[in-house]
Amino acid sequence: MTAFVHHFAFEFRTGIRNKNLLLMNYLFPLSLYLMMSLIMPGVNPLFRDTIIPSMTCFGMLAATLLGLPDPLVTARETGIFRSYKINGVPALNILLIPALSTILHVVVVALVIMVTAPVLFSAPLPVNVPLFLLIVLATAVALSGLSVLIGVLAPNTRLTVLYSQALFLPSMIIGGIMLPYSMLPDAAGRIALLLPATHAMNAFNGLAMGGVAAFQPWGSLLTLVIGGLVAFLLALYLFRWDSRNVEQRRHPALGVLALLPYAIWMLVI
Repeated sequence: MTAFVHHFAFEFRTGIRNKNLLLMNYLFPLSLYLMMSLIMPGVNPLFRDTIIPSMTCFGMLAATLLGLPDPLVTARETGIFRSYKINGVPALNILLIPALSTILHVVVVALVIMVTAPVLFSAPLPVNVPLFLLIVLATAVALSGLSVLIGVLAPNTRLTVLYSQALFLPSMIIGGIMLPYSMLPDAAGRIALLLPATHAMNAFNGLAMGGVAAFQPWGSLLTLVIGGLVAFLLALYLFRWDSRNVEQRRHPALGVLALLPYAIWMLVI
């Protein structure tokens, strides 16, 4: 337990000291939050009502999808995981600790946005703060699980960027952050249900912000939690200590099963 705590403390400090992680965890999401909150209400006055949930969701996407997979791939390719194995560090710790550290950074950013947005931009506070924080945690679990899975599946850092962007860009465009789900065409709306961002924004609107959910918000919250757990278990199952492992590698296509909870929900509604 002591080793776990020390490892977690090291990972958390790395997220602040490492320039790339500092950028993705704090500087990028908070800078865009300030810029968008200054510009968008003048273009679309309704954006003011969604500043807190949408910018919080964006911060989570940046910290997880853009910040979490690359260090995992780099550590595997440079042999750091092999040294962990020699020293008895379990694979569970290697995947869980960076995810928990990122989730903690995400919560800090969410609190900063929630506290400053009403003061700086007259954005409405969540009507239910505990539920708002619960949705933040559920979304962070979902996105961290997918990000860890990307880090396990990607054979190199170039493909890490490709896999991460394959989720990040659709989440920004059709995930309810910039455009409400209700305004999407039917085909785009069905695809959007495969994205954690869509369920996060639906839960924020229906449970925390006092708005109207496009579909069952509690179902979205449950889907986020289950989706995150499934993705993390798949990452643990597909984990490799290094690229030159002589043991037969489990087929990476199994990673697609991480979208199964979202696909089931898409069929249900």
